[in-house]
This record gives sequence, C-alpha cells and structure tokens, in this order.
Amino acid sequence: MTKADLVDRVASKTGLTKRDVAVVVEALLEAIKDALADHRHIEIREFGTFKVKQRKASMKYNPRDRSQKVIVPAKMVPVFKPSKFLKEKVNWSDDRGTTPAEGAAASPKPAVGSDSAA
Repeated sequence: MTKADLVDRVASKTGLTKRDVAVVVEALLEAIKDALADHRHIEIREFGTFKVKQRKASMKYNPRDRSQKVIVPAKMVPVFKPSKFLKEKVNWSDDRGTTPAEGAAASPKPAVGSDSAA
C-alpha cells in the first residue's frame, strides 16, 4: 500500500476530501520523523511503538574483496515494535475475515493434506 492508497482509503471511510486527508497523513508522518530525529519514542495504542535504538559497531567483510574486513561504525536506527493487538490481528487475517476475539471461538483451519474423512 502506498501513501496515495492510504489517503484514498481514509478519504473514502471518513468522507473528507483527498486533499485534506493528504495534509493530515503528511503531517502525521512528519511528526513521527521529527520525534525519531529527536530520539523520542512514539506509542500508538493498539498499533505499536516507534523508537530509535543504537546499533553496535561490527566487523563485516568488504563486498568487493571478501578477504578484507571492514569496521562498520555504531549508528542509530529507527525500529518499530508492533503491539500485541496488531500482532493478533495480523495472525488472524485470513479468508474467514474474523477478528481475534471472534476467531477465538472458531475452530482452527485444518492442516494441509489432513484427512478429515477418515
């Protein structure tokens, strides 16, 4: 899904114009980028957390000359940790279209190649 697809989807669900939604989406993304640049974390309930972590320095091989080792310096990298709710929703997004709460009562899918007529 691209940013334009996201704008289209939000505009169709809210009734707002695509131009207004595009401004809001762009402002949201800028706010997230600014917070991460300031090394602050962003927590969005039932979605996840964006934060910045320091990646340690490491020794790697030069891709041009596999025998030569190169030191890769430590650096800050943005990371995203999905919430428990988002993980459950992703794991339950199947052809049944149920949510985790609805799917808990449903029977699991049969394993591929299982013999249900036995």
